[in-house]
Amino acid sequence: MGQISRKEARDMLFGLLFETEFKKDDEKLGIYELSCENRDIPDNIYIKSCFFGICENTELLDFIIGKYAKGWKADRLSKVSRTVIRLAVYEMLFVKDIHSNISVSEAVELSKKYGEEKARAFVNGVLSSIDKDIVKVGVESFVASAKKELEVLNKEGEQKEKPNENESEAQFSEKKISREKGGATEN
Repeated sequence: MGQISRKEARDMLFGLLFETEFKKDDEKLGIYELSCENRDIPDNIYIKSCFFGICENTELLDFIIGKYAKGWKADRLSKVSRTVIRLAVYEMLFVKDIHSNISVSEAVELSKKYGEEKARAFVNGVLSSIDKDIVKVGVESFVASAKKELEVLNKEGEQKEKPNENESEAQFSEKKISREKGGATEN
């Protein structure tokens, strides 16, 4: 395969990322190599660096998506919308030679091609809100702030997930399972 356009590369990258949604426990390098071989995806620096960059930063990207997708957590979005938005947010934050307007526009195009019709406006709205805040504070500040917020959230989660001194591990586990099922717990 000869030289490909950025648009073609982005489409191939979307396919790779979408595939990882179904193989969450598989090694990313294995997914990448097998998919490239099976689908004749060329050795392309954009595809490779974005694929591994997105896989490495999924938690941060999903945190940002959840923050801007009012009333939606990233894991509740359709796999297509989540993949499209992750790709665009990654480009906006970490790919310096792509203007954010292009990332948003191309994400909407991918959403049109692979997603439901109603998802287009949602994808555009989430990405436009993120872009507006990036422009306001700058990419570096935006990323640093999101990382700090995520770190605080993770620390709070770790503290909440420990048994208190008056309960056994078994009691703690029962309460945790009950919470996950939506049941009330006694304190």
